[in-house]
Amino acid sequence: MNKTMRDRAARAIAECRLIATMSEEPGHITRRFLTPPVHAVHAHLRARMEALCMTVHTDAVGNLRGLWQPEGAGPKRLVLGSHIDTVPDAGAFDGVLGVTLALELVEIAQQQQLALPIEIIAFSEEEGVRYGVPFLGSRAVAGIFDETMLAYEDADGVRMEDTIRALGLNPAKLAEAALDANTLGFLEIHIEQGPVLEAENLQVAVVSAIVGQTRGALVFTGHANHAGTTPFALRRDALAGAAEWIVAVESLAQKTDGLVATVGKITIEPNAANVVPGAAHASLDLRHENDGIRATALKELLAEAQAIAARRSLTVEWAEQMSEPAVPMDPHLTHLLAEALEATGFPTKTMPSGAGHDAMVLAARVPTAMLFLRSPGGVSHHPDEAVREEDVEAALQVSAKFLEQIAAGCPTLAT
Repeated sequence: MNKTMRDRAARAIAECRLIATMSEEPGHITRRFLTPPVHAVHAHLRARMEALCMTVHTDAVGNLRGLWQPEGAGPKRLVLGSHIDTVPDAGAFDGVLGVTLALELVEIAQQQQLALPIEIIAFSEEEGVRYGVPFLGSRAVAGIFDETMLAYEDADGVRMEDTIRALGLNPAKLAEAALDANTLGFLEIHIEQGPVLEAENLQVAVVSAIVGQTRGALVFTGHANHAGTTPFALRRDALAGAAEWIVAVESLAQKTDGLVATVGKITIEPNAANVVPGAAHASLDLRHENDGIRATALKELLAEAQAIAARRSLTVEWAEQMSEPAVPMDPHLTHLLAEALEATGFPTKTMPSGAGHDAMVLAARVPTAMLFLRSPGGVSHHPDEAVREEDVEAALQVSAKFLEQIAAGCPTLAT
């Protein structure tokens, strides 16, 4: 069995590398929403699905979907999958590995004669690159696609509606992309895209939640003046105030378990070497799986900014740009996934996801779980993105056990 799983892991990786050649840019992996390389990916995955005797179709937003319906099985189905679009100059495994592993899992379910219908969804869009809005594929599947987005234009002036029609699809049928009412739940297998599992020498982990996120910007305003003639006691240095606050951001994150706080962008005015800065604009990206902790942290950081401004004779203004709540994974499915880790001999590591995934959209519609596998070097959204064959094998072992648990009957899910 182990050798068979290792062979499957190797095949799933090889499939990702093959799909990586289906790109808009020779020598780089770039595959935006429904661009021509997506057509090639669809053709390849459709052939794989049909070889597994799955019923295959493409829905109105371009998600490729295959259904395995075992003879004599009931209508309740489990959905597996992830996205097939990429950021520019991407790696080979973000999203795509979740689809190639799903194909292996269907074949495993067939060999084990599990009476469990399985639907695979290769989501057409998750990254938000082409039209500036992420999760187009999973929004449609969750039944929350805003059809006003069909008028959005890409950088070349091509409307989303026209892009969809160019694939031979009918945007008027978007509502038909919504999940079947008999869906038991959704499982997404994904690379971690971070360094935590590698740092702890772990291969796989159960995702507890996708973190909530606050983004915004602070503007410290002082007074620009000559750097050589303005003594420190009379300065109103906006950059110095921002710098003090940035250190406070780091300090709070370091002492608050699970909090991620980042100042990733700062601009100053007038931005001259011999002028005391009169204004400093600093971004803030704040994330935590507990919305209460995130809200408390934001309140504390804004209070600290006000205190710093008062001491330095500055003013400060906060502009919130985004506030998204945390999305917990389904407790029952998460428990089953943790049991699958234990049953297959892996430590039952549970962790939040600091990045967004299709799972966060599907979780609003159906019970959802997510399995992470290690990202060597913590690298993702980069050509150096990689996986280890033994980790892919581990993910297969855990998820195959999870399928067995679901097929054995889950009253909590079936009700």
